[in-house]
Amino acid sequence: MKKNVLCFGEALIDFHQQSRGADAPPAYIPHAGGAPANVAVAVARLGDASAFVGMFGRDVFGDLLLKGLADAGVDTRHTRRTDAANTALAFVSHDPHGDRSFSFYRPPSADLLFRDDDFDPAIFAAGNIFHAGSCSMTEPASAATTLRGMARAHDAGALVSFDMNLRPALWRRDEDPAPTIWQALALADFIKLSAEELAFLATSVGGEAAALKRVWQGHAQFVVVTDGAHTLRWYTRDQSGKAPTFPVRAVDATGAGDAFVGGCLHGFVQADVRSETLSAFAADSAKRDATLRFAAACGALAVTRTGSFAAMPTRAEVTAFLEQHA
Repeated sequence: MKKNVLCFGEALIDFHQQSRGADAPPAYIPHAGGAPANVAVAVARLGDASAFVGMFGRDVFGDLLLKGLADAGVDTRHTRRTDAANTALAFVSHDPHGDRSFSFYRPPSADLLFRDDDFDPAIFAAGNIFHAGSCSMTEPASAATTLRGMARAHDAGALVSFDMNLRPALWRRDEDPAPTIWQALALADFIKLSAEELAFLATSVGGEAAALKRVWQGHAQFVVVTDGAHTLRWYTRDQSGKAPTFPVRAVDATGAGDAFVGGCLHGFVQADVRSETLSAFAADSAKRDATLRFAAACGALAVTRTGSFAAMPTRAEVTAFLEQHA
């Protein structure tokens, strides 16, 4: 049975800062992006069947995003469009190391208007992978939709993937994101966190060990924690370990985590990993380590490029990179 990777949530336009000289104000160049949309593109570029599920405004930016997804080979049949809000925008600035800061123009935005009735029931099927993140959870109704989609996917036998991808600026100043995010973590089989996000969760429950203990109270079988160029960590219910990354000159870190997640999901597809077999996959050192190495290469290549969709590498590029770093 063909495995489909379905990525749900936000798609937006990232306006990346570009210097025009010391005496001139910077220019901002539009790039199609949004974390789950980036993952959908990453998976498609690696040669797997991928689809994006979400809402777009009926505006020029919605047109640009849909074209970018289609050009990358992503199935957009499960997307919706609305006149009730425009497509979200983000302005991205970079420091000399490629690290970025965001200024969001959202809400209101079209992606937050997707509701449970907008889901095509056909996407919830055993063997599929359903991927989501927390940026679609910054408004109550959209959070409920995200949680419902994850629950429906799990009940259908799909493998549920969650990248926390915390962006504090998107949440209301008086709101603690932790309670809402913990609900999503409880529904996910595979979880990707950054070191900063694990620290955030640890603060909410009294330490890193307590955070991981709470993660295992849900459906989670495999957790990976990235830390930029530093060694990444992985956890299962009864094991833990580390895996190396690749030293590269970072130009733009936007989308690096999404490229990494795409590499992991590609590994799951190639190994025909399902919800019920993920724990066995994570316990198999050869398969697990090969997938994490491949995913780390995807992330490393992404930071050497500018853009979001545009930064996602092809399978041939990742293979060549790995051969150079054998």
